[in-house]
Amino acid sequence: MPDKLVPVLHVTDARKSTEWYARLGFTLESEHQFAQNMPIYAFLKRGDNSLHLSEHKGDAKPDTLVYFYVDDVDSLAQEFGETAKEQPWGMREIWITDPDGNRWRIGASAENKEGDE
Repeated sequence: MPDKLVPVLHVTDARKSTEWYARLGFTLESEHQFAQNMPIYAFLKRGDNSLHLSEHKGDAKPDTLVYFYVDDVDSLAQEFGETAKEQPWGMREIWITDPDGNRWRIGASAENKEGDE
């Protein structure tokens, strides 16, 4: 298996957060819980990208920032009621925050505008 980097974000309710992340195109692969009433650790996937959500208090800190490169930032902007803004560094971006305060900057090359062929 090739090397892979997987962000782990702290969440207060993994199942509720999984629903929010579905709006970004992530699907739940599985979840782990040592016992009933213990924190949940969720494994999400979007294409080749993985994301882990953890209710464990020692995992990650709120207010984490993740940068996510996508081909179509406009469809995600629309999903979240945002407008992609062209940045001086050649990206079109939206900035959103999940229900637990984890921040996402989502960007596509300024060359990948909606309607381009």
